[in-house]
Amino acid sequence: MYRARVIPCLLIRDNGLVKTRKFKDPVYIGDPVNPVRIFSDKEVDEIIVLDIDASRKGKEPNYALIEEIAGEAFMPLAYGGGIRTVDQVRRLIRSGIEKVVINTAAFDSMDVISEAADIFGSQAVVGAIDVRKTLFGGNRLITKCGSVEANDEHVDKLVAAGVGEIFLNSIDRDGMMSGYDVPLIQSVARRVNVPVMACGGAGTLNHMAEAVREGGASAVAAGSMFVFHGKHRAVLINYPQKIEF
Repeated sequence: MYRARVIPCLLIRDNGLVKTRKFKDPVYIGDPVNPVRIFSDKEVDEIIVLDIDASRKGKEPNYALIEEIAGEAFMPLAYGGGIRTVDQVRRLIRSGIEKVVINTAAFDSMDVISEAADIFGSQAVVGAIDVRKTLFGGNRLITKCGSVEANDEHVDKLVAAGVGEIFLNSIDRDGMMSGYDVPLIQSVARRVNVPVMACGGAGTLNHMAEAVREGGASAVAAGSMFVFHGKHRAVLINYPQKIEF
C-alpha cells in the first residue's frame, strides 16, 4: 500500500546545522553529519539538505561537506543551495546526491532546470518555491531567500521545464509547528501534474496526515519536528517509528 514519504529537512548555514522560524533567526543545533547518521539508523524515507546561505551569498555548494553527508546517508538524499549550472548538478550527483533542489536560479532562467532534466532525468530535479501570505490573506511566491516576489505562474514554468517534483515551503509556517498550510498545498497539488512535497509547519503526525489526505501532498517534510523535543525545544534527533497515512 502506498504511503506518502516523510522527510527530515535539514538547514545548513556556515557548515552547521540550524533551524529557523519564518526564515529568520537561525538557531545553531550542531554538526550536520551526525543527524544524518542517526536518521540513517532510523531508516527514514529520504532526507533533504538545504544550504540557506549559498544562493544568497552567491557561493558554490560545499562539496566536501556534501560528500561527507552523503557518505552517511543510506537513503535518497536531496540537496539545494547555490546551484546555478548543470556542471554543479553533475558534481553533486557524483558526490552522492540523488536529487537537486533548485529555487533561486530558476527565477533567473529555466535553462538549468531543463538541461539537468534532459541529462539526469526529471526524477533528479526538484523545483522549490517559497510562499508568504499577503496582508489580505493571499499567497505570494518569494525567491532570493525570501526577499523578492515572483509571479504565481512560476510553478507552471517549473513543471514545463521538466522538474519531477515541487518542494513547496510556507515561510509563515516555517518552524512554528502549528500545522501545514493545507489550502496552499491543495491549490498547488491541483495545479500541477507532478508530486508535491510540502514543508513548513509540521508539529505532529496528524499535521502530516492532513497535508496528505486533505492537501494532496505526495510527501511531507519537516525540520523542527525532527530535531526538537518538548515545549522547551530541546535538541533531540527523532523520527516516528510508526507512520500510518
